[in-house]
Amino acid sequence: MKSFLLVFLGGGLGSGLRYLVTIAMNQYSKVLPFGTFAVNMIGCLLIGLVLGYAQKENTLTSNQTLLLATGFCGGFTTFSAFASENLELIRNGELFNFSIYAIGSVFVGMLLILIGYLLVNKL
Repeated sequence: MKSFLLVFLGGGLGSGLRYLVTIAMNQYSKVLPFGTFAVNMIGCLLIGLVLGYAQKENTLTSNQTLLLATGFCGGFTTFSAFASENLELIRNGELFNFSIYAIGSVFVGMLLILIGYLLVNKL
């Protein structure tokens, strides 16, 4: 239960910050969703820093890692979790699985968004 609450707290903070950053950044671009791009890239950097620090210095507890990486970064952007999982596959030499996961996630995700959109608009 403690782990759930740490992820819940971090995720709420991350989601709230994602909303604020996206609103602030999107006012500068009317062509691209720059806020979402910025959040995704910042989230990737943050999760890399947290996980790298946790491994290198061995000073973060598993609870702190849950709060910061899984909770905050996951709430800030699930893209950071996606990128982290892909990096882990690469680091483990699982290039085929990496390719299937990365390409499949992008294309199947986009296809399912289109299907959902069409289903709603056809009904």
